[in-house]
Amino acid sequence: MKLAFTPEENAFRDEVRAFFATALTPELAHAGRHMTSVYSSREHALAWQKILYDQGWLVPSWPEEYGGCNWSLTQRYIFACERARAKPPALSPMGLSMLGPALLGCGTEAQKQHYLPRILRGEDYWCQGYSEPQAGSDLATLQCSAVRDGDHYLLNGTKIWTTHAQYATHMFCLVRTGTFDRPQKGITFLLLPMDAEGITITPIRFVSGAATQAQVFFDNVRVDASQRVGEENDGWTVAKYLLEFERGGGASAPGLLEGVEDLHTFAEALPEGERSALTQRLHALTSRIEALEMAELQALAETERRGSPGPGASMLKLLGTELSQALTELQVEALGPYGLVHQPEALAFESNVAPVGPAAGLTTVPFYLNNRAATIYAGSSEVQRNIISKAVLGL
Repeated sequence: MKLAFTPEENAFRDEVRAFFATALTPELAHAGRHMTSVYSSREHALAWQKILYDQGWLVPSWPEEYGGCNWSLTQRYIFACERARAKPPALSPMGLSMLGPALLGCGTEAQKQHYLPRILRGEDYWCQGYSEPQAGSDLATLQCSAVRDGDHYLLNGTKIWTTHAQYATHMFCLVRTGTFDRPQKGITFLLLPMDAEGITITPIRFVSGAATQAQVFFDNVRVDASQRVGEENDGWTVAKYLLEFERGGGASAPGLLEGVEDLHTFAEALPEGERSALTQRLHALTSRIEALEMAELQALAETERRGSPGPGASMLKLLGTELSQALTELQVEALGPYGLVHQPEALAFESNVAPVGPAAGLTTVPFYLNNRAATIYAGSSEVQRNIISKAVLGL
């Protein structure tokens, strides 16, 4: 088996690499390299989204008629690798990577024609209304209710841990519209504007000072029935389809491998004994990440064949998040006592505050702490193992 790019693919890689080198402004490059969570700020995410949209490279996996790229799987993989290498700001995944594919697979033509262009242009900035105070990983027990009232639903209840709710223009939301023998039945998938009357947003401020997430309250919020995706009481089907893309619709291995390379560079400054021990652990971790990379390439092929990653997405989510946590743990260990210093001022663009310790370590501990949630969001690792045992292994 030949694992090498063709001359045409090498030329494409050079084109993508040159684009990243010229398209990333100093501020956007700084924002990408100093992320302390999986999300960029809304400002930087939308600025980078516009550049990619103008280039025509924003959503390579979407059908070409809706703005996607007519790229081969290899080209998509090359793009993912070069993106990881360039470290641009992260795009908000809610519209581009989650709702967009869900509408393509489950939405009406009217919903596609209205929302997809607005998602691409950044006019609609979405958040996800899934988790509730008593329904997190066991999402099917959600109780936020929507009662049919003529051509509308009346929505009451609350959602929590809603990332960027205070910045979003719209939410896609799971609500309870009926009670049946199984909790997965009676759930409906709705789209709603965040400026609707009756919505209250309370940001959740973390110990770091950041308020990335929020709790959202609904008090008789009217949602037009045309904003339902899929059939009433069948929203669990739409949600499962969407979660396939959230859990395994991308490629995390290239970014993890870049993180390993960065840590190898960092390790060169360590005393010889510490460097040797860290290097051995990095080699072992690299082997596991490379195995993930092969699985992600298989998932890309499966997505092209059937239109979605399938239940195997749970395996990618499980491996990707656990390997990400393993990598950040090594990064914190390598940083040593410098990780104890809280210095958010040094992270600002063109900051005149000198970092305490290596500049490369400024984001290490903040990202490590944020990354502890990776094995919980989009379904905990325990949930993913249950899905794998049932839907993949047939147990």
